Amino acid sequence: MSYDLVDQETFKGGVDTEDIFRFADELGPSKIIHIYEPSVGLKAVLVVDNVAAGPSIGGVRMAPDVSTEECFRLARAMTLKNAAAGLPYGGGKAVVYGDPKMAPEKKIELMRALASSLREIEEYIFAPDMGTDEDCMACVKDEIGRAAGLPRILGGIPLDEIGATGWGLRHATEVALEFCDFKLEEARVVVQGFGAVGKNAARFLAEMGALVVAVADSRGTIYNPEGLDVDVLLALKEAGVSVIDYPGGEKLELDEVIDIDCDIWIPAARPDVLNEDNVHRLRTKLVVEGANIPITHGAEKYLHEKEILCIPDFIANAGGVICAAMEYEGSNECAVMEAIEEKIRFNTRIILKESTSKGLLPREAALDLALQRIHKAMGYRRWSLFSSAPGFV
Repeated sequence: MSYDLVDQETFKGGVDTEDIFRFADELGPSKIIHIYEPSVGLKAVLVVDNVAAGPSIGGVRMAPDVSTEECFRLARAMTLKNAAAGLPYGGGKAVVYGDPKMAPEKKIELMRALASSLREIEEYIFAPDMGTDEDCMACVKDEIGRAAGLPRILGGIPLDEIGATGWGLRHATEVALEFCDFKLEEARVVVQGFGAVGKNAARFLAEMGALVVAVADSRGTIYNPEGLDVDVLLALKEAGVSVIDYPGGEKLELDEVIDIDCDIWIPAARPDVLNEDNVHRLRTKLVVEGANIPITHGAEKYLHEKEILCIPDFIANAGGVICAAMEYEGSNECAVMEAIEEKIRFNTRIILKESTSKGLLPREAALDLALQRIHKAMGYRRWSLFSSAPGFV
């Protein structure tokens, strides 16, 4: 195991060595790196988890309240996601402490500083995530040449523009409905988090005949039992305003998005939005996890006991990383969309069949699938646990 910490005395909110070891298990993490660059105000964490299958690929998340623990959990989700998708990459994640709505020039300065700090960590490939975008990745590419999710002009396949993750959620939903007692046409959909993932999931499902009755963003929830016009909602987001400015419907508090009666509920925002304290309020038949780690394990167990089907994050939302990985290898948009459809439909169906036949939580069946592939890859490595010899550096 490796642990790199830059300026521990100055890095506020850091963790000590004992805390680091509580993350460790048979899979990783390989490295936990704290970055502190006071000249530009950069505070960040990188977690490189398991790299048995190849270098780690995972997004850079920006938020004021990120943490080392969140970064590790997201990196592990990427390890599982990449393995389940059959990609030759391991899992990693970076988090930057900061307001994602900061001035663009300041964000670019932080991204360049982050890339420069991690120049020699070649087992991590940058990609966009919540709070970062293709412009950020273009700057990383310019600094160190190691980024995916680039603008088209640089040969990229902008995953948010094409809705890669939302495209995958649409196909996970369609397959999941084979195991439910209702159809997609006129099914009532609620989307918690109307950002890049949520808005595209809503768009694709609406095109298939679903009725989007409520969506939420950071300012609140808009609800109309007769259905919302997704095109109008998309135009609002494009204009940089909140969904609560939608002309019509009932304006609710952000947290009330959990209480709305629906058939399909899609969490597409921050971690742990559904937990043991609020999961009993959810009134739905199917949950498709659009965000990474949006539901706690205890909440997923509750849903399973209540016979509410829940498709795990690293199965349902793998479209983004499939797109990023294939772009990095020089693929094209058409091939990417076909691969997302094929991989996610196959994995969703196989884990739900396994879950149904053995009485497992869908996440347990998904973990079995991913872990089999990770352990197989680990068996080919010189060091059976990590990519480098054990010890601190």
